[in-house]
Amino acid sequence: MFGKEKFYSLKKILSYDCQYNIIFGERSNGKTYAALMHGLQNYVDKGEKFAYIRRWKEDFIGKRGTTLFDGLINNNEVDKLTNGEYNNIFYKSGRWYLCKMEDGEKVHIQEEPFCYGFSIASSEHDKSTSYPDVTTIIFDEFMTRKFYLPDEFILFMNLLSTIIRQRNNVQIFMLANTVSKYCPYFSEMGINHFKQMKQGDIDIYNYGESSLKLAVEFCKHKKDGKKSDVYFAFDNPKLSMITGGVWEVDIYPHLPHKYTPKDILLTYFIQFNGDLLQCEIINKNGDIFTFVHPKTSEIKDLNAIIYTTDDSPQERYKKYITRPRTKAERIIYEFFLRNKVFYSSNEVGEMVRNYLVFCGKV
Repeated sequence: MFGKEKFYSLKKILSYDCQYNIIFGERSNGKTYAALMHGLQNYVDKGEKFAYIRRWKEDFIGKRGTTLFDGLINNNEVDKLTNGEYNNIFYKSGRWYLCKMEDGEKVHIQEEPFCYGFSIASSEHDKSTSYPDVTTIIFDEFMTRKFYLPDEFILFMNLLSTIIRQRNNVQIFMLANTVSKYCPYFSEMGINHFKQMKQGDIDIYNYGESSLKLAVEFCKHKKDGKKSDVYFAFDNPKLSMITGGVWEVDIYPHLPHKYTPKDILLTYFIQFNGDLLQCEIINKNGDIFTFVHPKTSEIKDLNAIIYTTDDSPQERYKKYITRPRTKAERIIYEFFLRNKVFYSSNEVGEMVRNYLVFCGKV
C-alpha cells in the first residue's frame, strides 16, 4: 500500500487480532492514513462501514472534515479500490460518501455514507441512533497535552456502547502522536508497561477470563527519517517528538543551588499517575524556592500534605493544589504562581505540569 517501510502499516498489529489497537508514535508517519485506508478497504470489500472519533466536534467538521481523506484521494486510492467507479470523497454533516468527480464537478454521490463522525464531547446526542454496519472505529489523537474531558474514558466507553450495541465484530483503533505519557486512557485501561516500551514494540494485554485482547504499538522510527525533518533540525530537544517520535517533554528549570537538610523549611508530596514526588520548600542564603524530585521510599511524616488526584477522607490529602484553603497550602501554591519551582529532571517537570493540567480542568 505504502511502499516498503516508507510509512506506517497496520499489518503487524492486525496479525494479533485484538479488539483494541492502540498506536502511537512520531507525527506524519502515516498512522491515520493507514487506519482510514483500512476502514475504506473494509467498506469496499465487505460493505462494512466505520466510525471516526475525535474529542471535539470541531476537529472534523467544516474544512477539517472535507480534507480528512485528501491523502487517499491524492494517491488515487479511492479510484483503485473501486475500480474507477468512484474517485473522490464527499463530506456533509459529519458523514463521508464516495463520489465520482469529472471535470471538477460531482457527477455521482453514493446514497449511503461509508463513514460517520463522532465527538466524545457531544456523544450524548448519538445515543438514540443505531449503527449496525459499523465494524471499525478510529479514535484519532486520543492523547493530548491540553485538557481531557471530565471522566473522558467513561464518555468514550459510552460512545463505543452506542455504536457497538450487542455485537462483538467491531475493531477499535486509537491513534496518537507521542505528545504526553500522562494520558488517563493508559491507567483506565490497565496499560501499565507503556513507559518501558521501545520504538517498534507491540505489547499485548489480556483481561482475566474474558476474551478481550488489547494491542499497544509504539511505532518504529524510520531510520532515514522524513524529508520534512530538515525544517526541525535545530538543537532543541523539544523537536525530537516531531522528527524521531520520542515522547514530548518540555524543558524545565533545574536546581539552582545545592542544599542541605537544614535548608528545608517544609516538605510536601504529589502523587500523580502512579508516581510519587517529594517537594521541598528551601531557603538557601535568602533564595526561597520549591524543589521537586522523585520519592522512592514510603512517606514517614504522617502530617505532611499530600496532593493526589484520588479522593481521600484524610485531612492531609488534598486534590487540587490550585485551591488552597490553609495558610500552608497558600504558601505552597504561591511558588507555582511566581514560577519559583525547580525540578530534578525534565521528566519530573512534565509530571507536575500534567498534574497542574488536572487541577485546572474543573
